[in-house]
Amino acid sequence: MGKEIRIPEVSDGVVKGTVISVSVAVGDKVEFDQTLLELETDKAVVAIPSPFAGTITEIRVAEGESVAIGAVIMVCETEPLVGAAGGRPGLATAPDPDPKAVGAAGGRPGLATAPDPDPKAVGAAGGRPGLAMSPGTDKVDLETVRTGDEVAPAAPSVRRAARELGVDIYQVKGSGPAGRISEEDVKAYVRETLQRLSSDVALRGGQAPSRPLPDFAQWGPIRREPLSRVREVTAESMTYAWATPMVTQFDKADITDLEEFRKRANAKAKPEAKLTMTAILLKVCAVALRAFPQFNSSLDLGRSELIYKDTIHIGVAADTPRGLLVPVIRDVDQKGIERLAVELNEAAAKARDRKLTPDEMAGGSFTISNLGGIGGTNFTPIVYSPQVAILGVSRAEQTPVWNGSGFGPRLMMPLSLTYDHRVIDGADAARFLRWICEGIAQPIQLLMKG
Repeated sequence: MGKEIRIPEVSDGVVKGTVISVSVAVGDKVEFDQTLLELETDKAVVAIPSPFAGTITEIRVAEGESVAIGAVIMVCETEPLVGAAGGRPGLATAPDPDPKAVGAAGGRPGLATAPDPDPKAVGAAGGRPGLAMSPGTDKVDLETVRTGDEVAPAAPSVRRAARELGVDIYQVKGSGPAGRISEEDVKAYVRETLQRLSSDVALRGGQAPSRPLPDFAQWGPIRREPLSRVREVTAESMTYAWATPMVTQFDKADITDLEEFRKRANAKAKPEAKLTMTAILLKVCAVALRAFPQFNSSLDLGRSELIYKDTIHIGVAADTPRGLLVPVIRDVDQKGIERLAVELNEAAAKARDRKLTPDEMAGGSFTISNLGGIGGTNFTPIVYSPQVAILGVSRAEQTPVWNGSGFGPRLMMPLSLTYDHRVIDGADAARFLRWICEGIAQPIQLLMKG
C-alpha cells in the first residue's frame, strides 16, 4: 500500500513554501533520506528528504507551485527496511494493531502511536494525528454546504471552529487528501491573514495607501513575472520595517593602516581564511555592541520592555542571483578574526549556492551591509526588525586629510548607521559610530575598550 509523503516542519513560523525543483519522477526508486524536491521558504532553500525507501507512484506537486507545511507531495510504495518498514534505519517502530488508532493515510511514518479504541477520537482519512474530534464528526461534510461549484471538504467540527474564528471556510486551502480541511489548516489561514494585515498596517504607517495600478499596456508592450519567494519575503519584511522611525548617522573611518595589515596577512593566509574588511568589521562591531548594549537589543512595545541579548549574533547581507540573503554569524565576540573570516566565506558560498537553512539566517541581533565591493559613496540601510540598528559600508577612497601640519593622503571608508529612534538617541548613535571608526583606525583600542 502506498504511503503519503508530506512536507515536514522546516522551521518555526514557516507555513508554506514554493517548489523550485523536483528531483524524482513517477516510477523512480528512492532511498531513505534521499532528496525528493527543493522547497524555497522564507529566504532559504530546503531539501525535502524521503522518510522511507520505496518506489514513487504519484507526484502531486509541480515546480513553481506553492505548498503548505503538512501537504501531501508524493505517494510512495514502501519497501521493508531494517528496524521497521518505512522507519528510520535502526529505529524500531512499534506495531499498530488497530489501523483506526491513527489518522488514515497521512500519519507520520516511523512514529509509534498507541492504539485508540475509539475511532472517533481521531479524524478520518487525512485527518491530523493527535487532534481529537467530537463524536459524530468523523465524516467529511460535502453535501450540506456548497457555494456554486466550490466544495469545502471539512468535518462539521472544523466548520464550527472556522465560524467561531470568523473564517470563510471556502478561503482555506486544505492540506489533506482531496483538499480536506483540518483545524490546523484553519489556524494556519488565520496566522497568514494576521501577518498580511500586519504588513498592510505597516505600509499605511510608513507611506501613502496603495492605489490601483493603471493599465500600462495602453502605452506599449509589457510582460509580467511572478515575484520569487525571496523577493516576496523581502518586500514583506521591508514594508514592515519601514514603519519603524529610523534615523541614519554618517561618518568615515581611516583604514589606511588596517588595509596594509590586511594585505600582508592575506599574502600568508590560506584561500579559505582570506581576510575581508567585513570579517574585521564583524569583530569591531562585536566589541562595540558589548560597550553599547542598547544596540544589541529589541523593543517589546506590548510589554513596554527593552530586551537585552547576552549573545552577539551578527547578520551579514549577501548579494546573490536570487536576491538579498542574510546569513548570521554566531557568537562573534567569542571568535578570532581568522575564524570569522572562514565562517563568513563559508556562509557567502552557501548563500550563492542556495544551501542556507532557515536556522542559519535566524537570530541575528545586528546586521552589516557592505556595498564597498560594488561602489557608491554612502547609502541608508533599513533596520531589519526586530533588530534596532544596521551598519552600512561603502567603498573606501583616498582623501586628503589634515594631520596637524599639512594634508596627507589617507584611505577613508564611509560608514552609515541606521537605528531605531525609539530605542537609540542621536547622541548615542554618534558615539557608537565614532567608537567603531576609532577602533578601525587604531585596533589596539579594541583591547583597551572591550
